[in-house]
Amino acid sequence: MIPTRKEAWQLVCEYTESESLRRHMLSAEAAMRAYAHRFNEDPELWGVVGLLHDFDYERYPDVSASGHPNRGAAILREKGVDEIVVRAILAHAADVTGAEPESSLEKALVAVDELTGFLIAVALVRPSRNILDVEVKSVKKKWKDKTFAAPVKREEIEHGATRLDVTLDEHIQIVLDAMKECADQLGFPPR
Repeated sequence: MIPTRKEAWQLVCEYTESESLRRHMLSAEAAMRAYAHRFNEDPELWGVVGLLHDFDYERYPDVSASGHPNRGAAILREKGVDEIVVRAILAHAADVTGAEPESSLEKALVAVDELTGFLIAVALVRPSRNILDVEVKSVKKKWKDKTFAAPVKREEIEHGATRLDVTLDEHIQIVLDAMKECADQLGFPPR
């Protein structure tokens, strides 16, 4: 069973109280939908994967064999969620799950996961503190500053873009545009 968007959101809300973590999952959902359209894939499926990918993180923050995302995968399987969704979520942490990203769906999730957080960080240091005012050039300027958003794995994002056969600039633009389209859901005020 592929959860509906509504079912996925209910699961996110059941397991995640943190507004910032919810915003991250909403950002990943938007980016995944954008890539689904780019690859002529199912935006509902891809969006649900983006929305659910970190639903268990707040309760099981230890990224390990006994923590995230393995605990989340077990919960999804208990609920009868289709293995395509489960596998994609496992593939976004291949180092602890052993599920290397193979499909376009899995590769896209890995590629957008870290980038969404980086884009929000860039937005929050802008004078307006708004994603609507972020441009690729401002992202690239912060990209070069390794002390800015230091935990973000830039090489993982770059590798993800390569796997999707897009340049880093294209990848940033696709994800940024997707996030701008749902800026209100992400808590950014309209201009």
